[in-house]
Amino acid sequence: MNGGGLFPADTTEDVRARGAGAPRQVAVLPVGSFEQHGPYLPLATDTLVACAVARDIAAAYPVHLLPPVTVSCSHEHADWPGTVSISSVTLHAVIRDMADSLRRSGVEALVLVNGHGGNYVLGNAVQEATARGERMALFPAPEDWETARERAGVETSLQTDMHAGEIETSILLHTHPESVRPGYETADFLADDRRHLLTTGMSAYTDSGVIGRPSLGTAEKGKELLASLVDSFAAYFTLLTSEEDERVVRDVRSERV
Repeated sequence: MNGGGLFPADTTEDVRARGAGAPRQVAVLPVGSFEQHGPYLPLATDTLVACAVARDIAAAYPVHLLPPVTVSCSHEHADWPGTVSISSVTLHAVIRDMADSLRRSGVEALVLVNGHGGNYVLGNAVQEATARGERMALFPAPEDWETARERAGVETSLQTDMHAGEIETSILLHTHPESVRPGYETADFLADDRRHLLTTGMSAYTDSGVIGRPSLGTAEKGKELLASLVDSFAAYFTLLTSEEDERVVRDVRSERV
């Protein structure tokens, strides 16, 4: 890996060798965002998180790691300087175009590793692809995050830990500690009732841009969160590959143990 873990360093021959003899190849696409994460986390936080998850998956499974989508649907954060968005139509088109391109090169399955909760359209993209007979998945699911939260000892619930909170701060403290600025230790802010979020945006619920408890974040929690997500990915890999590939999953998992 290079570019601080954002970009794969594969050559075309690396990809050719990885796919040799594989009944069905799986590509992994990190989808991040470029949006405010309070005064202490970078605008690229969601991209860094998605890339960290995808990178660790690629280290544990025989998948084709793609470079990230770095700008997505962050319209709810538009009141903060630096936030940049594209439309849901554009993001949907990018995903479909990339999936089509991958299939033309022999990669039949695509996993979207989503780092931004506002990318609702990714779920639609996966549903539509599946209806067309294609193989696509969205990862992690809320259940995967809940399993990871419990394993890592994250104290804040997923409902409370909405943005720039304990989970995101922990992952960046583990993977990119140099990007976490002072101030997260005293930035906790809670707003569990956000029923009008889509209408009003984030600024109706927080002045700082933070909703969660970043003060509880630690590098160790970040490490365990990622380890749990890597384990959860096994079921997705099995689902997207042929029955013959289940042996590969077992072999890969046993090597990690």
